[in-house]
Amino acid sequence: MFARWFENPLRVALRRPYVHIVFGARQTGKSTLLRAALPDDAVSYDLAEPGLRGRFLADPGSFAAECKAMPKRRGPTFVFVDEAQNVPALFDAVQHLYDLDRRRWRFVLCGSSSRKLRSTGTNLLPGRCLLHRLYPLTLAERATPDHGPAERSLLPMVWRQPPSNPFPEANLETRLCYGELPGVATAAIRDRAPLLRSYAQAHLEEEIRREALVKDWAAFLRFLQLAARESGQIVNYAAISRDAGISQPTVKSYYQLLEDVFVGFTVPAWSKSPRKNVLSTPRFFLFDVGVRHAAAGHEIGPAIVRNDPGPVFEQWVGIELWKRLNYRGKGTLHFLRTKDGAEVDFVVESAGKVTPIEVKWTDKPSATDCRHLRTFLDEHRGTAAHGYVVCRCPRPMQLEERITALPWWQL
Repeated sequence: MFARWFENPLRVALRRPYVHIVFGARQTGKSTLLRAALPDDAVSYDLAEPGLRGRFLADPGSFAAECKAMPKRRGPTFVFVDEAQNVPALFDAVQHLYDLDRRRWRFVLCGSSSRKLRSTGTNLLPGRCLLHRLYPLTLAERATPDHGPAERSLLPMVWRQPPSNPFPEANLETRLCYGELPGVATAAIRDRAPLLRSYAQAHLEEEIRREALVKDWAAFLRFLQLAARESGQIVNYAAISRDAGISQPTVKSYYQLLEDVFVGFTVPAWSKSPRKNVLSTPRFFLFDVGVRHAAAGHEIGPAIVRNDPGPVFEQWVGIELWKRLNYRGKGTLHFLRTKDGAEVDFVVESAGKVTPIEVKWTDKPSATDCRHLRTFLDEHRGTAAHGYVVCRCPRPMQLEERITALPWWQL
């Protein structure tokens, strides 16, 4: 197994006497990571297997009966349930068993969708569980050729010890072209585009078809392609509604579907600006730029980056910030844009500090690249001390007293 940064935090968390719920999109490596982190004698149930899923759907009580039949021992018996969202009633059974004897079993429930759980009012074990999320690879998990360790980082992800089996190296063009899904990162170059197309068709579409009860499938596929093409932009519900031929409420519900299966997220507008003409509509991102290319129907290859690299680079940086903030469990991601065109690509708020970030494709940043950062810092002197331009410069550069250009690989 290739090294994942989250493995050690997860191992530490699993020692705590709670139910553990692990969510994440398909193909992010949840099952592989959990099987590595759990004891060898853990009891596993894979509810993606039709026979087992059908048995528990017909008789959820049999799960509790099987757990009660497990021999008692000094430590807890780990019980791993993969694709747990397929049988929502199991969550009630887990609560019953946990309340019966919280130290006898250590339940670990894994899922790739929260929609069925939410729509059926499933008991998500409040006060009894710890919730974890796994994401595609971060910059810390995949080495960059020709670059040493970062001297500084906006949101550092520190390994407890250097990984013994890191993922293959990848330069920036490769990352922007194929994204950061573990299975794609480790595949041969010739297989990456087909794998991404398969993900968009066989995984993404079928996952939503199975979970969402979409009435007009053709309309949803039109929406999905439009949403992918507009990924990273401020959501224009009216334009998507018009082009997809569906109502605005339906468009909003479809965006929520993408978040429910963990393949999309929204970045809200910064609401603490003293300006009165700030836009409030959020930006929407698909969770991986490679999946975005496939879902948008683009031809996947280096040309997709070389023809218009700036927007893809900005999306990749935003996704990287989002993953790190979620792994750290603190801080929020925003953006700022005004009606007259002033903008700051990302605003990170953490521990009372605010950090504005601009993303530029240039390898020779200058003072002209940071005029919006300068204005933001002036308007938020009490909380924002420094701003950054993330770009392709070879080394960090001091552009102004309060603004630094940071190479992408030191993000």
